[in-house]
Amino acid sequence: MPPALVGKVAHRLATRARWRLLEYAFWLAALASFFLLPNRHLILTEIAWLALFALSLDLILGYAGIISLGHAAFFGLGSYLAALLAKHGIVNEPVLALVLSGLCAAVLGFATSFLVLRGSDLTRLMVTLGVALIMREIANQIPDITGGADGLQGVVIAPILGLFQFDIFGHVAYAYCLIVLFILFLLARRVVYSPFGLSLRAVKGNPLRAASIGISVNARLVTIYTFAAFYAGIAGALLAQTTAFASLDVFSFERSADLLLVLIIGGTGYLYGGLIGAVIFKLMQDWIANLTPQYWQFWIGLVLVLIVLIGRDRIALRTGGVRLLAERITRRFAPAAAPVAVPPGEGS
Repeated sequence: MPPALVGKVAHRLATRARWRLLEYAFWLAALASFFLLPNRHLILTEIAWLALFALSLDLILGYAGIISLGHAAFFGLGSYLAALLAKHGIVNEPVLALVLSGLCAAVLGFATSFLVLRGSDLTRLMVTLGVALIMREIANQIPDITGGADGLQGVVIAPILGLFQFDIFGHVAYAYCLIVLFILFLLARRVVYSPFGLSLRAVKGNPLRAASIGISVNARLVTIYTFAAFYAGIAGALLAQTTAFASLDVFSFERSADLLLVLIIGGTGYLYGGLIGAVIFKLMQDWIANLTPQYWQFWIGLVLVLIVLIGRDRIALRTGGVRLLAERITRRFAPAAAPVAVPPGEGS
């Protein structure tokens, strides 16, 4: 490929990766929520770690086409590990324990990634679900370590960086989760807009064609699956550190199912789907639970069914309804990308 064409392609990729106006608005709103909603920091903390958890699933579902019902395996491992490190004083620094929890989840993700390389989506659903169930049963069978059905109690989380002690109002916890979410979002955004991220889209679109042009399909799927497991492990660790508790619930099927609901609400394949979906899902859950504590799951299910029936094409796994709205608005403010001119004889 001629150097001039390479330069134009690089310029086009850089243009696509530029921050849009709505992105700045989203994160400014998240920052403002810390100061404007001090009484809602507890639920905002839940939204933050759930958004990170949803982001981790979106990396494999929205960009690589790997559907999973067992993403809670990595979330639960990170949660238990962070709680154990704090309870036994092995690692007192929460930030370091957070990273270690994510790395251990990444190891599990790498070890199990080879199970999802072959087979159909149904096979992947069953395999990933099986991994989560196995992890849950392992935790249940070693109560001396995990606390079994009673959960891991007596966890004391040290101050962050030795300076910021977690409080019962969730002020420090929310700031902590929001900072971690933002940093990891920046990393994920860099990945998906890189050549690696573009190759993932090619693999999702047509694995055979991607392989025929020299893309190592399996290597990329293993890499992104491991990377997503790292994010899920950190999300689980955030839950354990902000609640000072870990239980078998972190491995449950409902945990993974809720995650899919979050992505159905927000959409997949554009990073913000998981974040927006987490905000809507948690606020809707909190509002409905206050109205009808006994039947809140029924109403959430009904809302989701109505969303699908009214706008199936807008909330499908390929394009979310929020995504369409965001694309229409951002297209208005997006800088015009210079077209890539292909010289005669180049390309197909």
